[in-house]
Amino acid sequence: MDVKTAFFYAFSAVLLFAAFRVITARNPVHAALFLVLSFFQAAMIWMLLKAEFLAITLVLVYVGAVMVLFLFVVMMMDINGESIRQGFWKHFPLAAVVGVLIALEMAAVLMGGFRVSEEPQVAAVPGQAVAQLSNTRELGKVLYTEYVYPLEIAAAILLVAMIAAIALTLRQRKDSKFVSPSDQVRVKSRDRLTVLSMQATQAALPQTDDITPTSESKS
Repeated sequence: MDVKTAFFYAFSAVLLFAAFRVITARNPVHAALFLVLSFFQAAMIWMLLKAEFLAITLVLVYVGAVMVLFLFVVMMMDINGESIRQGFWKHFPLAAVVGVLIALEMAAVLMGGFRVSEEPQVAAVPGQAVAQLSNTRELGKVLYTEYVYPLEIAAAILLVAMIAAIALTLRQRKDSKFVSPSDQVRVKSRDRLTVLSMQATQAALPQTDDITPTSESKS
């Protein structure tokens, strides 16, 4: 076993452990942090496959942007784990069916095998330097030609997820003050200041002791 294979097994083991903890962690924040760990391990595997662009994109986009949004939403929603676990067995049949379908799809992909091809070679032209292929350029060609429709579908799904996350964080709470942005935009100058007509200030009248005779004083 060479060093590259050892690193692959090490990164894969940590990736599987982190993915398992994502679905078993009771605290949503801990689950999101384990997901960040799994993204880092997947990026390391991309590096071993000489796909530096995919590794950097995975770290910058998912860890730097998507997971920050996930943590923001989880912390802002203040999810109560007890209330979520109450309906576990109610939704378990549907979740089991979806899990079986995903497992069958993954089994069909893995049983089909992977097509391993040699790295593309560029013939050297006499008198010229050997041209270096860019995996970023080749990836862009494949992504925007053969897989343009899946790319557009994934972009639409991410847009819907982003809008849903924003809608969840903009909910009104009873214990916090809220001002509608639309009301702030439509406000006018006469609504900001109200002039009241009041009487002029007068001197205070002298206080007189009003002593009423009691029954004892009369007697």
